[in-house]
Amino acid sequence: MSYRTAGSLRSVTLDDVRGAQKMLSGVARTTAMEGSRHLSQLVGAPVHLKCENLQRTGSFKLRGAYVRIAGLLPEERAAGVVAASAGNHAQGVALASSLLGVHATVFMPEGAPLPKISATREYGAEVRLHGQVVDETLAAAQEYAARTGAVFIHPFDHPDVIAGQGTVGLEILEQCPEVRTIVVGIGGGGLAAGIAVAVKALRPEVRIVGVQAEGAAAYPPSLAAGRPVSVLNPATMADGIKVGRPGLVPFEIIDDLVDEVRTVSEDQLSAALLLCLERAKLVVEPAGASPVAALLAAPGAFPGPVVAVLSGGNVDPVLLQRVLRHGMAAQGRYLAVRLRLTDRPGALATLLGVLSAVDANVLDVSHVRTDPRLGLTEAEVELHLETKGPAHCVEVGQALRQAGYTVID
Repeated sequence: MSYRTAGSLRSVTLDDVRGAQKMLSGVARTTAMEGSRHLSQLVGAPVHLKCENLQRTGSFKLRGAYVRIAGLLPEERAAGVVAASAGNHAQGVALASSLLGVHATVFMPEGAPLPKISATREYGAEVRLHGQVVDETLAAAQEYAARTGAVFIHPFDHPDVIAGQGTVGLEILEQCPEVRTIVVGIGGGGLAAGIAVAVKALRPEVRIVGVQAEGAAAYPPSLAAGRPVSVLNPATMADGIKVGRPGLVPFEIIDDLVDEVRTVSEDQLSAALLLCLERAKLVVEPAGASPVAALLAAPGAFPGPVVAVLSGGNVDPVLLQRVLRHGMAAQGRYLAVRLRLTDRPGALATLLGVLSAVDANVLDVSHVRTDPRLGLTEAEVELHLETKGPAHCVEVGQALRQAGYTVID
């Protein structure tokens, strides 16, 4: 199904989004809107969290995938659909296809997290593992579509997908009619574009701010150039927004309707994920936490009331463990320290006593006695400590030096 008309891209309208909302009735959940007292105090205005991490399949992707597949002609449905994804889009296509009785083949990278592979299969899709990176997986899916006649379901670059994602915007206006700023993560741009279409048509004064990870920020240079440009080797823990080039359809909409695109660092993403878990009691993947990261980075930049869209919660437990530790380190609540001491009986116990006196919680100890760098009576110890913040980290360092230890790092 082509989305070009008269040589130009077909636009997405408010009527398209409203039609998608009717189509999704009974399929997609109207996800909760939760207030955040901590973020509200930080920003100086009410902040609400739109919890698409609690959507079926764990992200907003079901909305666009269902609308796209439901709009196929009978002969297209009979040919089946194919998609390429490392996670959220895969699960959205799998469930949507299952609900509509359409066979789905989903190509995933060989290194995709096992929970996401299992979930995609459980939703009813045939999963094929191919390639080490998403670009290789995408090429395999497109080759499969050309060879079999299956319809390729793009994760963001199609009007029907954007209309489906735009239903999030309609829900925001219904749940928080006084909203003044909506903050949303941007990868390819489908979610931000859909929200912008719906919200700007009904409330043009509402400010819409997109957020990208610094290591995968294709939109700022694209908007500056007036056309989509590629970022080589995008790198970020936020795989849900790790897209190297904007889609043609969402780019035109974002260029026209989104007020600003900001970037956030990996440290800010880690801190935001940790905040969502600790303060909001919500499991959110790094991409889903990107709007919160933007609020933490520049709390005074967002007129309130603010709605931050938590786009997904499908985080691999292994990554979650690493990100939480990284987030604690970024907040000064996790300290790794390496020092030298005299290697004698009871030396390690004495060191731990110093740390106990300043209320530092020891998580891990590595004790090295045999190293060419060390003297005959020296040992090197690496400690991983849980601390209470930056000031406590300084206190720990001072206590170690005052006790006579040589702190190397």
